[in-house]
Amino acid sequence: MLNDFLNTIGKLISDSGFAGGDPREFLMILISCFLIYLAIAKQYEPLLLLPIAFGMLLTNLPFANLYNPELFEGKLDINNIINNGSLFDFLYMGIKLAIYPPLIFLGVGAMTDFGPMLANPKSLLLGAAAQVGIFSTFIGALLIGFDQGLAAAVAIIGGADGPTAIYVTSLLAPDKLGPIAIAAYSYMALVPLIQPPIMKLFTTKKERQVVMEQLRPVSKLEKVVFPIAVTLLVCLFLPAAAPLVGMLMLGNLFRESGVVERITKTAQNELINIVTIFLGLSVGATAKAQNFLNWETLGIILLGLVAFSIGTASGVIFGKIMYYITGGKVNPLIGSAGVSAVPMAARVSQKVGMQENPGNFLLMHAMGPNVAGVIGSAIAAGVLLSVLG
Repeated sequence: MLNDFLNTIGKLISDSGFAGGDPREFLMILISCFLIYLAIAKQYEPLLLLPIAFGMLLTNLPFANLYNPELFEGKLDINNIINNGSLFDFLYMGIKLAIYPPLIFLGVGAMTDFGPMLANPKSLLLGAAAQVGIFSTFIGALLIGFDQGLAAAVAIIGGADGPTAIYVTSLLAPDKLGPIAIAAYSYMALVPLIQPPIMKLFTTKKERQVVMEQLRPVSKLEKVVFPIAVTLLVCLFLPAAAPLVGMLMLGNLFRESGVVERITKTAQNELINIVTIFLGLSVGATAKAQNFLNWETLGIILLGLVAFSIGTASGVIFGKIMYYITGGKVNPLIGSAGVSAVPMAARVSQKVGMQENPGNFLLMHAMGPNVAGVIGSAIAAGVLLSVLG
C-alpha cells in the first residue's frame, strides 16, 4: 500500500510542470506576471493587456497544451483542429479567420463621434500625415532584412491601433502575433510618456500657445451620410480595407441613425467586451516561449517604437505646416493626435497645450485628427494587404 502511494506521488511529480518544464517557459511566465502588474497597478491599457498577459501565462504552463500552433501550419484543417485542438486553439480561430478585429471595429464605430472631424475636414489631413510612420517603418524594416509580411505587421504598430495591428499580423505574420500585439498595446498605453517630448521638439512655445476657433455645429444629416459615403469611397477603391472600415462605419451608422439604440448599446458594451476577452486570450496564447524569446522580438519592439514616434512627429510637422498656411490659426499640437490611440492621444494634445496656455482647450480640435487616424490606419492596413496579398 505504501509503495503504491509513493509511486502515485512520484508519478504526479514527474508529470507536473515543475519536473519537466522548459526554463524559457518559466521566463515567459515571469514576463506575463510583469505585464499583469502593469495592467493592474499602472493601468496600462488594462482592458486588453490583462487578458493578453494571462493568456501568455496559461499558454506557457508546461504540459498544459492549451494552444497548439502546429495545427495552424499550412492549409487550415478544421476537422484536425476539432479532433485535436484545445481551448485556445478554438478561440484562436477568431483571429485566424479574421473575425475578432472587425467586430472590435464595430464597437469602436458605435462609440466614436466623428463630429469634430466633420466640423474641421482639414483634420483628415493630420490623420493621414500620421500614417507616414507606418510606411516609412515598412521600408526601413525591409532594408534591415525583415520579410515583407513581418515588415508590414511591425510597421502597422505606428498607427497605434491594436485591432488593426492584430488584423494585419494575423494575415501576414501570424507566428509573430504575440510580440506585435504586446508592442502595439504597450506603446498605446505609453502615449502620455512618448508623445510630449516629440511634440515639444518640433514646435515652438508660440505655436503651442495658439488658441483655435470654436468648431461649428455638425448636423445629423452630415453624421448619417458620412459613414455611408466613407464605406463606398474607401471600399470601392480599396476592397482589402472593407472588413475594418466597413464594420467601423456600420457601428457609427448605428450610433448616428438614432433608430437602433438597443443594437448600438450592445455593440458599445456586451459585444465589444466579449470579443475583447477572446481576442486578448487568443493573442496571449500565441506568445509561446519558442516564438517570443529571440532577437527578432526585440527588433519588433524597437521598430514599433520607431514607427509610433515617426507617426507622432509626422502629424506634428504637418500641423506646423498648417499653422503657417493658415496664418497661425492651427495649433500644431493637434497633429500628434493623428495616431489612432483614441482618445488618449487627443488628451495628450490638450494637456501639453494647457501647460503652455492654461486657457487653451484643444481636446475637441484634437479629436478630429484622432478619429481620422482610426480611418487612416485601417486604410493603411488595406494598402499593405492589397500590395502584399
